[in-house]
Amino acid sequence: MNVVKAKHLGFCFGVKQAVDTARRTVSKCGAKGIPVYACGSIIHNAHVTRSLEAEGLIVVSDIGQVPDGSVIIGRSHGEPLSFYDRATAKSLVVVDTICPYVQRIHRLVRDVKRAGDIAVIVGDRRHPEVVGIRDRSGASVAIVDSREGALAVANRACEENKSLFVVVQTTFDRGKFRDLEEIFRDLREGRLRRADGDGAAFFRRVDVTIHNTICNATENRQGSARSLAGSVDAMLIVGDRASSNTRKLFEIAESGCARTYFIEDINDLPLKDIQLCNTIGITAGASTPERIIKEVITRMSEFKNENNESNPMHEFMDEIDKALRLPRNGDIVTGEVIQVTDKDVIVNIGCKKDGVIPRNEVVLEAEQRLPDLFKEGDEVQAKVLKNDDGDGNILLSKKRVVISEHWEDINAARDDKGTLEVTVIKEVNGGVIASFKEINGFIPMSQLSDRYVEKADEFIGQTLTVKVMRVEQKRNKVVFSHKAVLNEERQKRMMEIWDTIHVGDVIDGKVMRFTEYGAFVDIGGIDGLLHISEISWGKLRHPSEILSLDQEIKVKVLSMNKEKEKISLGYKQNLPEPWSVIHDKFTVGQIVTGKAVQVKEYGVFVELEPGLDGLVHISEIAFKRVNNISDEIEVGQTITAKILEIDQERKRISLSIKETLDRTSLEGGVLKDATEVPSGKMKDALHEAAEKVGEALENIGDRVGDITESIADKAGEIVESIAEKAEDILDAIHPPKASADEDAAGEATPETVAEAPATETVEAPAADTDAEAPATETVE
Repeated sequence: MNVVKAKHLGFCFGVKQAVDTARRTVSKCGAKGIPVYACGSIIHNAHVTRSLEAEGLIVVSDIGQVPDGSVIIGRSHGEPLSFYDRATAKSLVVVDTICPYVQRIHRLVRDVKRAGDIAVIVGDRRHPEVVGIRDRSGASVAIVDSREGALAVANRACEENKSLFVVVQTTFDRGKFRDLEEIFRDLREGRLRRADGDGAAFFRRVDVTIHNTICNATENRQGSARSLAGSVDAMLIVGDRASSNTRKLFEIAESGCARTYFIEDINDLPLKDIQLCNTIGITAGASTPERIIKEVITRMSEFKNENNESNPMHEFMDEIDKALRLPRNGDIVTGEVIQVTDKDVIVNIGCKKDGVIPRNEVVLEAEQRLPDLFKEGDEVQAKVLKNDDGDGNILLSKKRVVISEHWEDINAARDDKGTLEVTVIKEVNGGVIASFKEINGFIPMSQLSDRYVEKADEFIGQTLTVKVMRVEQKRNKVVFSHKAVLNEERQKRMMEIWDTIHVGDVIDGKVMRFTEYGAFVDIGGIDGLLHISEISWGKLRHPSEILSLDQEIKVKVLSMNKEKEKISLGYKQNLPEPWSVIHDKFTVGQIVTGKAVQVKEYGVFVELEPGLDGLVHISEIAFKRVNNISDEIEVGQTITAKILEIDQERKRISLSIKETLDRTSLEGGVLKDATEVPSGKMKDALHEAAEKVGEALENIGDRVGDITESIADKAGEIVESIAEKAEDILDAIHPPKASADEDAAGEATPETVAEAPATETVEAPAADTDAEAPATETVE
């Protein structure tokens, strides 16, 4: 069993300050015999409350129970104004332990009250902190903790024509606040869509001021819990169930680790449930005292089977003890400025050593001096560089805390899958360097865009929205992706398109790029495929024969596959199918011109227009005998022909080239050269020969008809004969009620069946030699 502690856990600055103040007050007043009261728990932890009561603190449920002139302690969550009014009326001495972060929110909402805006408090309306904030906000206040509540406030702001001023409960869940913050940002930018769809599609733009007042310690604690929960087998959340921040730690850890347990002390340890777990994570709420954490660790140590000198549990306890005594290097601490000089700033950070911020650890502009930026009593955050600078102080840096906050933003964007705005600085090998505030990150070339990028010059100086892909904070390395954002936006556009278009719709598109198999068309932010077969009714070799890049076209939606995110489009469907209107353009006997698109053994296909091809049979190419069509016609050649027949039902057009030729161009016994013009007797002989040729052709036609008729009759007889033979064979194979021996004797072999005649040769009557009709014809 290996126990791993969260990086941030236990008492925060405000809680520790409240408990220490209460103890000092009880001790000093007790020595003088003066009782000290508290109206409810100082912090939300029963163990701490019982400990203070044992030291002399008297806890009452109502301020009316406190005797006049007594001392009363104000809780760390803050008290409502009525508390101070009643304390004044009873002459009570109030010792305030309110958290500095809560005090800051009080100051913010007081300004809102004067400005007349609506103060929006994001938090739990029943929490004492929220109650105190609301009391200082006046009547114009709204408390929200859900998306529905945020939308309701947005609607109210539109109706009342007021601005919004947003603050957050210091212990509110950071992840939930980011979701609500996005709603308020969209409202400010005019991008917030109305959920019910009534009226305008979007809320009108509203002035929104957002203050993320979640305590930095709370953010660190929640971030550590979230990170740890994803890498352990079980999580232990130590704290009081009445503590809001501890409950939120439990919710965060439970979302990342199925075995998450909420325990108040060692009595709640689920030892049997976690005994088989290899790695156990531990974190604690802001109000959980170190004593409880130590007890839990000790009990876990005793439970562990192996106990040796290098027990990591003991080492863990030592680390906890050190952390509780002094802040560690790298921690972010909050304190009060108690002295300012030109060389450094002295800060009380609530422990036995003061913090020192040297001048070189503060960002100063031009002639600025430290007294220009810091005043005594100011609250300041700083990063611990050394918890002992050699002079008994803790060395702090104000400059580096800013960078730490930026790393927090980066880690949060990674964990919450959020986005950041970065500026591209320069190109490097394999990508570019982009800056997020003071932190530089790397964007690989493949993640710069959702298209191929060869050179990154065009991106230099641009501000890009990115997602965080990988973080190595110890090595100061972070990897961003702009492509992931573009893909996400494309996905959103795709979802919108699924809801707005349907199969059969005709929509506008823009040709974006070509491939061998078609063109991709932008139809509103996403691309649909226009297959090459859907571009034209005719045959195309490449889409560019019809379309051009950036061309605006009308396309028809042919199919939509939501799972595969594919949309198929059609372009030719916007034009009538050529065969449906063929008689409007072409008639039998018409002389037409087209392009030879295919040459076959039996003829050539001529494209009259896209989608309309006619066939010139080999016998219709010339008056002479044509043995090889390729010797006469080439693909791509312009052809002039006469329409012999149009069969719309079978989609066939018969053409003739020779019908457009002059018969006087014949060769082979009539004319050798069409340019030679005969005269006299030769001319008469030519006419006589032409007439004989015509008679021979008519005779051939008659003979062919007779032969065709004879073949058809003979084919019918053959088919009938084959059917009878097949029936005999089947009867032989399966005779009715035959014995097994008879079956064997009468069964036809496969060879017998195979030898059944499949064809028969029919002798045709002899034809004139001039006709060259076939002497035989084979019928399949």
